[in-house]
Amino acid sequence: MVKTIISIASLVIAGAVFFMYTEPTYGKTQALQKEIDQRNLALDKATELKKRQETLLAQYNAFNPDAIDRLHKLLPDHVDNVRLILDLDRLASRFGMAVQNVVISRSLSETSEKTVIGSIASGKQGYDSLTLKFSTHGTYSNFMKFMESLESSLRIVDLASLYLLPDAQSNSSTARPSSVIGGGSKTASGQIQTQETPYRYDITLRTYWLK
Repeated sequence: MVKTIISIASLVIAGAVFFMYTEPTYGKTQALQKEIDQRNLALDKATELKKRQETLLAQYNAFNPDAIDRLHKLLPDHVDNVRLILDLDRLASRFGMAVQNVVISRSLSETSEKTVIGSIASGKQGYDSLTLKFSTHGTYSNFMKFMESLESSLRIVDLASLYLLPDAQSNSSTARPSSVIGGGSKTASGQIQTQETPYRYDITLRTYWLK
């Protein structure tokens, strides 16, 4: 009888120990082991990414620095409005022209995010753009040289609009109709001296950069 009671008591104590200590402890151990496995996996991924980073950095350093600089000018990773205006003005000054009345619009992503469809579309694009409006004055031949230089420059720009008007700053523009690009005057020897009529050009450009 005593042995039976002891056996039953032992079973009860063993069951109590199992349900009150062993099972919760085992569950915590399993949870800790799962967390350890996840952290080990994350460490393996971090090591793999570190090796990949070192490989890409070595490949990047192998490029010609001049080529990288040209690539950044071709399609930069940000927009520098002041630098863009200065570059345009420097280019125009080579042909006796100056950039004036500059107006920079908001970027394409900012304007398209006003609608749900626009925000989704802009989020899928890997680039952004803005428009830059300005005016300049000069002869038609100098203006064409300016546009050719702009076309051959590294910076990607699209000509969105162009308006040609008589130059109100020039007295000669009031003496000739706006349809006349060039004119002439006789010198003392009777030879015809060509003198081009200056015009005002209202230009809108669109430029791009990587997001």
